[in-house]
Amino acid sequence: MPMRATPVSHASPNPFDLPPPAAEALAHSAQLQAVIEQQIADNGGAIPFSRFMELALYAPGLGYYSAGASKFGAEGDFITAPELGPIFAACVAESLAPVIQQCGPEARILELGGGTGAFAEVALKRLLELDALPDRYAILEPSAQLRERQRERLRETLIGPVFDLVEWLDAPFDDDWDGVVFANEVIDALPTPRFVLQDGQVHEEHVVATAQGFARELRLADAFLASAVHHVGLRLQEPLPDGYRSEVLPQLPYWIQAVAGGLRRGAMLFVDYGYPRGEYYQLERSDGTLRAYYRHRMHADPLLWPGLQDITASVDFTALAEAGDAAGFDFAGYCSQASFLLGNGMAGVLERIESIKDDALRQQRINEVKRLTLPSEMGERFQVMGFEKDVEFGAAFLAGDLSFRL
Repeated sequence: MPMRATPVSHASPNPFDLPPPAAEALAHSAQLQAVIEQQIADNGGAIPFSRFMELALYAPGLGYYSAGASKFGAEGDFITAPELGPIFAACVAESLAPVIQQCGPEARILELGGGTGAFAEVALKRLLELDALPDRYAILEPSAQLRERQRERLRETLIGPVFDLVEWLDAPFDDDWDGVVFANEVIDALPTPRFVLQDGQVHEEHVVATAQGFARELRLADAFLASAVHHVGLRLQEPLPDGYRSEVLPQLPYWIQAVAGGLRRGAMLFVDYGYPRGEYYQLERSDGTLRAYYRHRMHADPLLWPGLQDITASVDFTALAEAGDAAGFDFAGYCSQASFLLGNGMAGVLERIESIKDDALRQQRINEVKRLTLPSEMGERFQVMGFEKDVEFGAAFLAGDLSFRL
């Protein structure tokens, strides 16, 4: 039986004192709200939160990532590491170069979610310098607006022969291939089920429509989700108590298998924010990690203004390690973003920064390094995990190994 719904407004009033959207944006959100309400009506009056999140982020032409609203940078809702400057992408390219070279002349790179194209621009330039260009560089991007933005940027900044390597895909490669899958801040945006423990049973958070707006409602979880939650509990030192609410991604192994597709030889590299399982499900983190981002403000209402805000949950890196193993890859390493960058070319970057004559540019690069590596910034919050199959990353994960925490 469903439990009583807890109303949560999806429009005004604004409980978090966020900058109000423009009338045009609110009209766009209202279109998506109508789509979600119809889905709720068509499914017996409730949909799992994961389905709500999927529609809010990816509904064709309306979802946050599939529509044309600005997302990255000062005018968007958040800033990712590649948007800060060239250092992140250059260091990642340094780590991928040996893998590309081992894969041979037909090696490919598949980047999941290309942002503004900043990562691809710098990575391809650095791979060219390292004599490690792939045969194809594919970007799997759900947003038509972002695809065009990426295309324009790369056409303007890459030499012709390098730009000609780039292509845009609607789905992962469907043939056998060798190369690299790379994803920065992608897994955190996968639609995630939310669970709650009540009276010793696993319930799943659903979304319903009320006169006051969207609301959350608990229903007994199906066997698939309940099994995933029980699996999580097997690795914890203390059982999760009644009332504990969090997220779990039982579909993660299938997603990894889908994006890797026919990858015969190569590697996967994931960068995201999150925790190993024992830290993810700490007892004090009793409401999970789900949050929303709107114009650089983090808040706790994912049901607010569908299509206008990002919705995200932290990554369980233990689950990611299990998923990579299940997909037939060898675990290559796990460390903080700071350690990874320091182990993959950051020393050379620092030397080059010291030689910059322009004071303003030198300070900009110093600030970029700080944002990427300081524990109070991205350095410890973001972590990197790699997998390999018949190749070796080499020294990529030698600095600051955290695999013992998994």
